[in-house]
Amino acid sequence: MKHIEEVVTKYFQYATLSHRWEGKEPLLQDIQGKSVYDSELDPVGGMTKLRSFCKTARDAGYNWAWSDTCCIDRSNNVELQESVNSMFVWYHHSALTIVYLSDVPPSSESGALARSAWNTRGWTVQEFIAPKVILFYQNNWTLYLNDRTPNHKESAAIMLELKNATGIDPAAVAAFRPSTNDAREKLHWASTRVTTHQEDIVYSLFGIFGVRLPVDYGEKQGKALGRLLQEIVTQSGDITSLDWVGKSSEFNSCLPASITSYETSPCKPPPLLENEIQTSVSSLRKTVAADFASNLYTLLRNVSAPRFAAQRLHLPCIAFNVREVRRVRGPAPETLFTYGVKADGLRDLLITTEETLVQFWPARPIEKKFVLIRPWDRSLLELPDFVESTKFVELSDFGHDTESEDYCTPPSSPSDVWSGSPVKQEVVDLESRALRLLVRLGQPFGAFLLAQQCSGGYKRIASDHDIIGQVNDVVSVRDLMDIRTMEIL
Repeated sequence: MKHIEEVVTKYFQYATLSHRWEGKEPLLQDIQGKSVYDSELDPVGGMTKLRSFCKTARDAGYNWAWSDTCCIDRSNNVELQESVNSMFVWYHHSALTIVYLSDVPPSSESGALARSAWNTRGWTVQEFIAPKVILFYQNNWTLYLNDRTPNHKESAAIMLELKNATGIDPAAVAAFRPSTNDAREKLHWASTRVTTHQEDIVYSLFGIFGVRLPVDYGEKQGKALGRLLQEIVTQSGDITSLDWVGKSSEFNSCLPASITSYETSPCKPPPLLENEIQTSVSSLRKTVAADFASNLYTLLRNVSAPRFAAQRLHLPCIAFNVREVRRVRGPAPETLFTYGVKADGLRDLLITTEETLVQFWPARPIEKKFVLIRPWDRSLLELPDFVESTKFVELSDFGHDTESEDYCTPPSSPSDVWSGSPVKQEVVDLESRALRLLVRLGQPFGAFLLAQQCSGGYKRIASDHDIIGQVNDVVSVRDLMDIRTMEIL
């Protein structure tokens, strides 16, 4: 029985084609009920490519071949929807993906793949990541660089060339699993890619994130991207996709209008070495009450997860009241305005934006409220992966009473249980993590400037560069930190 299963499985293995669409490609209606080798079919252009692909797949030992040009009925909306949502899985389950580089001539030297237009197309991101086995072919259907490695994902030279060209690390490709985690990095992979239909740059990412969403050609990129990012935040709580510069989306002001906003590197604070953290923790022990640090830690641990409701983002954050917004001269182009912003507890900073902001300072107050916020990053809690919150609480301010008795930290190792004082160990662990959290809260962070709206809620003010905030002093600023969930339109 096992032998029969192996034979049947091998017989039905298939090869997939990854390529750049060019000119007239054969559609399902062109070849349905016919052989691709039929002399009546147009022997030039896309048909020649399809025939060569089928021959290459057959020579590699496969009886079946799949090409997106003619294996999807694009006139059937139901089939098109299913195909867009299933593409990643189809490539992943293929026995071989053949990449055809139409602009790479025979006997090309290293670097030709990096310059190929194949690396500029949106759909080819998942067509590169999803397959387990991939081979690159030049335009005469010979192997790129004459590399005879059975799987070019195992070719050090080719993978290094692709890493330099695309920014996709070979390690990420080797261990890739579709998920909504690490959203910012995946969005960066597609940020410079192009597609014929603007919505496709978003639809091509569905499989990479492991989500299934409706396909609606004509909705435009901004709405398609908004729906995808909303799903990512809802499923995983990952807010790295909120880290961008550029123009805001009409879908929600906290999201970008275009995927190109993820082209720049994400905003990351300078790394802290462990000895620096320990030195700072030792210093804080002398100036910060342990109960304050522990209470802050517990409060932040119980903050609700970010979520969307009716396209409104409910974002947990640490908010700082803005007391002054004043226009200043800056190096920004004439189309942008530069503003000096002062917020309670934060160092002064500059913001450049296309928007005209209502200016105010103590002598010229306004009713419209501005807030600088630090979106809450749960990873700062340094919890083990297997520890989950026992309760989430929607917070309006730092003084909200939380049910801290539900907080429970497991011992850090089995030996802690047998030491006879697991409760004492738990307290020590909490205090240590709480002080480490304070150290990290004192580091520079990516901030958002929010403006209160007449209709309720807040709107994010888009900037052409990262807004970097930093507290003046994490000890003195503790009473100025307002932990809340902001509703952003």
